[in-house]
Amino acid sequence: MKIILLSLLLASVGLTAEKPNILFIAIDDQNDWIGCLGGHPDAKTPHIDKLASRGTVFLNAHCQSPLCNSSRASLMMGLRPDSTGIYGLGPWFRKLDEFKDLTALPQHLKAHGYTTYSGGKIYHGNYGRKPKDQEFDHLGPGATGAPFPRKKLVDTPSKMKLVDWGLFPHKDEDKGDYKIADWAVKTLDSKPEGPFFLSAGFFLPHVPCFATKKWFDLHPESKTTLPLIKRDDRADTPRFSWYMHWALPEPRLRWLEEHHEWMNLTRSYLACTSFVDAQVGRLLNALERNGYADNTIVVIWSDHGWHIGEKGITGKNTLWDDGTRVPLIFAGPGINKGRSRQPAELLDIYPTLCQLVGAKSPAHLEGISLIPQLKNANANRERPAITTHNHDNHGIRSQNWRYIRYADGSEELYDMKKDPNEWNNLIGKPGYEEIIAGHKKWIPKTSRQPAPGSHSRILTYNSETKEVVWEGQQVLPTDAIPMDR
Repeated sequence: MKIILLSLLLASVGLTAEKPNILFIAIDDQNDWIGCLGGHPDAKTPHIDKLASRGTVFLNAHCQSPLCNSSRASLMMGLRPDSTGIYGLGPWFRKLDEFKDLTALPQHLKAHGYTTYSGGKIYHGNYGRKPKDQEFDHLGPGATGAPFPRKKLVDTPSKMKLVDWGLFPHKDEDKGDYKIADWAVKTLDSKPEGPFFLSAGFFLPHVPCFATKKWFDLHPESKTTLPLIKRDDRADTPRFSWYMHWALPEPRLRWLEEHHEWMNLTRSYLACTSFVDAQVGRLLNALERNGYADNTIVVIWSDHGWHIGEKGITGKNTLWDDGTRVPLIFAGPGINKGRSRQPAELLDIYPTLCQLVGAKSPAHLEGISLIPQLKNANANRERPAITTHNHDNHGIRSQNWRYIRYADGSEELYDMKKDPNEWNNLIGKPGYEEIIAGHKKWIPKTSRQPAPGSHSRILTYNSETKEVVWEGQQVLPTDAIPMDR
């Protein structure tokens, strides 16, 4: 009897001898165009959908920042962007004295007995990928958009090599994401001793969205639906909403239509998503083949969404659902089947994994565990999802509403049940005062200015002088909104 009681006690505090392994899969720039999320009627993602069917899929999950570095830093650190001042593609958080010794997710798991592996894009770019960084025990190949055609397939307004898409004849085996999957599969085939934390970050469908004919054929033009748009969609959004993505490499919808590239980009994105889904399938098959499936927690997430014409733009850097909504799926031991419509945040992954593996969460974490929803998808959650882009611009997403407040005080409110495309801004209309007040209370009380070394897509606003500065250049109230880029 004493032995039984001791075993039950150990299990209750997560101290059993065999901790679950963790397969941690990131997909770059992946919006809700995933079959189980219903973001696009023509999405074909059978492997991700199969995983979702045996675990919990969060249908209302959102990033903390709609940009790669700031989003990934937030998730891995367990801190909101407004708490760190990390809003742009730099700095790397370890360069900031305040955070150089912070216990990020991989270090915390390692301290609790996990061997950590990482391939592809987990942190942004090459951050954390040098052996001296000591973010992971073992490093696989890095993320890349290669191979590239000899010249760009699409002559976009931006001459950046990465801003490109289309049907490109090459071997799937030569793609960076295929090699990342190869590395992860070989790691599993080597039968590593557990517990392990195996992280694999896929680059696609981030631009360049190149795909071979095999994947384009899954999405023929005659059967591919263009994204739903409203022609005057920005007529009721504040001018400040344009400052969030004032001049980016990604072209506007107007350019796509004028150059007959909207369908091409749509198909390219869908094709690349299907290709990545196949790589996810390879990893899941390797788990099964090597006997790890029953004792491995699988987490699939993306760093932020991506517009393909909605709100008149392409790319990220917005506080609407197309920019913030992401896939978030948990499956494995201790996780029930379900489809949760409660708001969830990427920030919640860190404390959730801690609880699943019996590791006490570090005191600095700002997310909250999703265990209640992993046990019962309908379990209520009071806190909404909060997304921040640059200093003092916040989106608050509850189950049925989205409230946005920009740094200059301008606002948006959408009834997501009646208006899922966010076409009708309700600010200024009577009857919504209580809803606005209920969401406004979640606006962070303090919001840091950009951290030292911040760069790329940085927007600042001086509330005293009303000065708007985008990428180091002042934007005047009379400046024409750039409509081609």
